[in-house]
Amino acid sequence: MPKTAYELEREANIARNRALLEQLELKSAADAVVGPAKAKATKTKAPQKPRAKTTKPVNREKKVVEATPRRASARLRKSTGVDPNETPAQKRKREQEEEAQRQKEEEERLVVEERAREAKKPRHNDLDLATLAEQEEWEPGALPGLNSALQVLLRERHPRRVADQDAFLFDDHKGEEAEASRLREKLSGLKVIAQAKVTGDRVYSAAYHPEPTKDLMFFGDKHGQLGIWDARAPPDEVEDEDDGESAQKGQGKYWRLQVHWPATSQSSLSCVKFDPIDAHSVYTSAYDSTVRSLSFTSGISHEVFSMDKVLITSIDLPPASHEMWISDAEGWLTHRDLREDKSKRRAYQIAQQKVGCVSVNPVNPTYLVTASNNRVLKVWDTRKIRALPANSKDHRGVLELDLEGFETFLQTKKGSGTLRGEWVHGKSVTSAYWDPRGRSIVSTSYDDSMKVWDVDPSHMTGDAPFSSFKPHTRIRHNCQTGKWVTMLKAQWSQNPDVYPHFTVGNMDHSIDIIGCKGERLAKLSGEIVTATPAVTCTHPSIIDRVAGGVANGRCILWGPEYLAE
Repeated sequence: MPKTAYELEREANIARNRALLEQLELKSAADAVVGPAKAKATKTKAPQKPRAKTTKPVNREKKVVEATPRRASARLRKSTGVDPNETPAQKRKREQEEEAQRQKEEEERLVVEERAREAKKPRHNDLDLATLAEQEEWEPGALPGLNSALQVLLRERHPRRVADQDAFLFDDHKGEEAEASRLREKLSGLKVIAQAKVTGDRVYSAAYHPEPTKDLMFFGDKHGQLGIWDARAPPDEVEDEDDGESAQKGQGKYWRLQVHWPATSQSSLSCVKFDPIDAHSVYTSAYDSTVRSLSFTSGISHEVFSMDKVLITSIDLPPASHEMWISDAEGWLTHRDLREDKSKRRAYQIAQQKVGCVSVNPVNPTYLVTASNNRVLKVWDTRKIRALPANSKDHRGVLELDLEGFETFLQTKKGSGTLRGEWVHGKSVTSAYWDPRGRSIVSTSYDDSMKVWDVDPSHMTGDAPFSSFKPHTRIRHNCQTGKWVTMLKAQWSQNPDVYPHFTVGNMDHSIDIIGCKGERLAKLSGEIVTATPAVTCTHPSIIDRVAGGVANGRCILWGPEYLAE
C-alpha cells in the first residue's frame, strides 16, 4: 500500500533531524529521539571529518546587587494574619499602626538618600584634624605625632623671601658660568635619601615647607587628600615587622588628611601654597570648587573661597600680603582679599578656555603671568583692572566681568596697558611661573618645550606694553604625559640665595635641574625610581634638597649622600 503524503513528509523530517544530530556528534541522542536508522541499499556516504569543539564559556560569578528598599502596593502590605472576626475598632487600630510603620520606613529611606547625596557634595564647614583623618586607619599615637610635627613649625615665622631683581646679573658670561658651575657641583652628588607612599593616589601638587631644621613636604593627590611627609623623622619602633613591610612603608613619617571632599577625582588637589607671611598655615585648591586653609596653630581647616561647580586650577599669593589670585577651568581670574568676607571677590574672564596657572610677581605683585589652553602666555598689569568699581547692584561687593566686557575694557583708554606682553605657543601652555627675582619666567607646554624669558624691571615702571617680549631660551622637553601621569610643570627654586634654577619631571623616570639661562645643572634618578616624578618641589632654605611625587602616590627625596647612611 503506497505511503500517504503525511507519512512521506514525516519520514523526511526524521531524516533531516537525524542528519542534524549526527553533525553535532550526538548520534546516541539521535537514536533515542527518532530510533535507529533502517538499513538501506543505497551507497553510504564517506564519514565527515569531526569539527573542532567550541570552547565552553567561562562561568563568571553573577554580580551581587545590593537590595534597596522598594515601595510596595497597599494590597501587598496588608497583614497576612488579619483576624477575619476583628471588630471595626480593631481594624481602625491595625490600619493606624500600619500607616505609622509605613511613614517611619519612608522617613528612614529619605534620611539614607539625603546622607548619600550629602556625601557627594563638597564640605564648606570648618574641620578639625580628627575629622580630616577619619578616612584613614591611623596607628595609635599618629594624630598626636602630627600635632607635634606642626608645632615645630610654629617656633619661628618663615616669611617668603624674595631676591633682588639684579641678583646674579654679571657684565660677562664668566660670572654666570662660575655660579652655574658652583651650583652644578653642589647638585651633582645628590642621592635618594628617603622614599614613602605619602598619598593614596596620584600626586597632583606639592610644596616644601621652609623650616630649615626639617624636611617637611606637603603633597596633594587626585582624590583631594593632603599627604604630610616628615621625610627624615626617626620611624616609630614597631614589633614583629619584617623588612619587606618596612620597605613598603618607606622612610620617615607621613600623615594623610582628607582636606577636600568627596574623596574622588572630583576633588583633585590642584595647588598647595604656604602662607607667605609666616608659613604657619597651608592653602589648598581643588577641583571641588573650593580653596581651604589649614592652620598649624589651631589644627582647623576652614574654607576661604568657593565657586559653583568650576574646577579651580591654581592659586598664588603675593609675599607679605593677605591677597590671593585664583585661576579656573572656565577662563576666569579671581582676586580675593583674605581679610574680607569670602563672598567678596573680583573676577575677570580673560580667556574662553581653561587658565591652568597663575603666578604673582614676588617683587612687583601687581604683575601676573597666566598660562592657558588657548596656547597663549600673558603678562598682566593689574593696577587698572583692580581700580574698576564693583557692581553697584550687588550688595556683596562682587565684580564679575565676562570675556566680552573684559576685552572691551582692554580697548579703552583706561584699559590700555593692562596686557603688557603675550607669547603664542605651539600647543596648550600648562604652566608659567616668575622666579624669586621677579624678572625671569619659565613656561611648560604640550608643544614639547620649555621657554625662558628675562623681563627687564625698567619695562615694568611705565604703562605701555613691552616693546619686546620674546623668550631668550627654548628647551626641548617631552611633555606628552598621557592619561596616567600628572602634567609636567617646571618649578623655580624658591631659595633666593642661589643661582636661579628650576626643576621639572622627565618621562625617563628622573628630574632635570636647569639654570635660568637654559643650562642643564643636574639629572636626578635612582634604582628605586621606577615611574616619572612628574610633580617636583625644592627646599626654600636649603640648596641640596629636591623632592618628587609619582603616579602611585609614592614620593622621593634627594639629598647629600651622607644623609642616606
